Amino acid sequence: MSKFAKKKDAGLPAVNTASLPDIVFMLLFFFMTVTVMKDSTLKVENVLPNASETKKLEKKDRVIYIYVGAPTSQYISQFGKEPKIQLNDKFADPSAVGDYILQERAKKPQELQNVLTTALKVDKNANMGLISDIKQELRKVNALKVNYTTYEGDAFNNLQ
Repeated sequence: MSKFAKKKDAGLPAVNTASLPDIVFMLLFFFMTVTVMKDSTLKVENVLPNASETKKLEKKDRVIYIYVGAPTSQYISQFGKEPKIQLNDKFADPSAVGDYILQERAKKPQELQNVLTTALKVDKNANMGLISDIKQELRKVNALKVNYTTYEGDAFNNLQ
């Protein structure tokens, strides 16, 4: 009579690494599609005011941003403490706003050029004279659709 030998437990089977490159590439493509790059570095203080009646912009590709505020601590020695206008990565005068809008408009596809919105991200401590100068320049280039970027909240908190 023959003896039956028990099989010894061989442990865990080897991991199949054939699909590992596929998984790596799927993760790579996922992060490539989800990642959003910043357009510009903020060089001005930008504490936005609160507003009670707000509406979210639907399509961000149709927005041109203008930042207004006092220069950050690393630029105070060069530009002073007065509120400045930042267009992309540069400080500018109100007279440069019109040319900036025309340049940004020219970069967009033809079908989007008439529906662009100018978003003003203005620090709550900026003076209104600078804002009205910007709005005058926007009128000159027929950029009449203006949005003020704010936080949602009680508008009376801005008085403090």
